Amino acid sequence: MTVEAILLVWGVRDEVLERIPVKGSWLYGEYDFIAKVEFSGEAEAEAFERSLRRIINGGTYKLLPIKLSAIKSEKGGVELEEILVKGIQVREAP
Repeated sequence: MTVEAILLVWGVRDEVLERIPVKGSWLYGEYDFIAKVEFSGEAEAEAFERSLRRIINGGTYKLLPIKLSAIKSEKGGVELEEILVKGIQVREAP
């Protein structure tokens, strides 16, 4: 089972961000880096987290699992998909 997550990193220098082993976007504000990451399973995700802790040298990151719901609805001909990110519900319109 594929596990998808959003990685958020903050409070680190640019040299540290360059060593993060995934492609993402650098941000300027509350967070310094964001990326969507995929793992083949829980074991790979845990190994990635251990590696990330060593690179960042602390816990200034969040790895938020993404759960795509199967809920779809038709409202006025517009289909809405609901996305759950660790308990936070976000609605996307096409």
